Amino acid sequence: MNTHWVNRLKQPEFELEGNRLIKVPSAEHSTHYVPLTDYSIISVKGPDAHKFLQGQLTCDLSEVDRMGALPGAHCNIKGHMHSLYQVMRASDSGYWLRIRTDMAENALTLLKKYIVFSKAEAELEEDLIGIGLQGPNASEIGDRLSSAFGIAHLLVTERPGARRECWFETRLMPQVLELVEQSASPAQRNDWELLEIDAGVPELAPVTSEAFIPQMTNLQALNGVSFTKGCYTGQEIVTRLQHRGQLKKPMYLAEVHCKDAPSPGDTLASAQKDNVGQVVRAAHIPGGYRLLAVIAKDQAENQPLHLGNPEGPLLQLLPLPYELDPALFQSKR
Repeated sequence: MNTHWVNRLKQPEFELEGNRLIKVPSAEHSTHYVPLTDYSIISVKGPDAHKFLQGQLTCDLSEVDRMGALPGAHCNIKGHMHSLYQVMRASDSGYWLRIRTDMAENALTLLKKYIVFSKAEAELEEDLIGIGLQGPNASEIGDRLSSAFGIAHLLVTERPGARRECWFETRLMPQVLELVEQSASPAQRNDWELLEIDAGVPELAPVTSEAFIPQMTNLQALNGVSFTKGCYTGQEIVTRLQHRGQLKKPMYLAEVHCKDAPSPGDTLASAQKDNVGQVVRAAHIPGGYRLLAVIAKDQAENQPLHLGNPEGPLLQLLPLPYELDPALFQSKR
């Protein structure tokens, strides 16, 4: 975790578990900010930054330029996601790739493997920290931050549900938090995780790296996959599944009532079969957990599902916040 966050959160009213905030003071405001202490930024900058990332990531960098940010995966040659980013346009010749800190080093190594012939460079930014803004005044606070500090030093992007994600230079931390805390209270990291899950946003962990093709995590429904921009690493496999194949394992939203927290990569079972799916991410709710999981469609829609094994806690499937194209599940042969 960035030392600036460590120093800020070493107070009796805060409590950390690993690198996630799990205890905060009582809220004074209905809008909250969440320290994103378990994320890091990889920057890609230089004259060829756009061209390089366009040839590596699943998302369309032209759409990132237009919208400000999109999810994007870096796949291996077999089309399986090695890394999953929130891709943010930071300048005319630079992008910030937000990723879990425990994924950052391996992700950077893969980027550097391909960047050697480009007029661009990729590096892990040690001097950037982030917060998430959620609640009725999140958009207003984000606008005030952008006006006060400017894109050269601070970047605010939209998240599903009228939320904002803000990354800024560590030297600005006192001024940024002073402005934010005028109308927002700190919140636990789980609060942000739950909203990401409710929005159907996937994430990779070290244990699930290279486990999924993008469509298995519904990334195309979030504009995280382009089928028109041309070639990128793994594109042939990803496009073939979209236009000529049949998706048999999409991602579902579910709840499970249990004591122990599900972890990414934990397996699911039906009454008939073991290993019918994998947990993608999970967040605590009263009495249990809400989660996203990639599950075999024929089992998810016809059999009771359980965490771990057929005798494990029962899952309840919930509606996703977006619709998936029915044609993706139809045989094209």
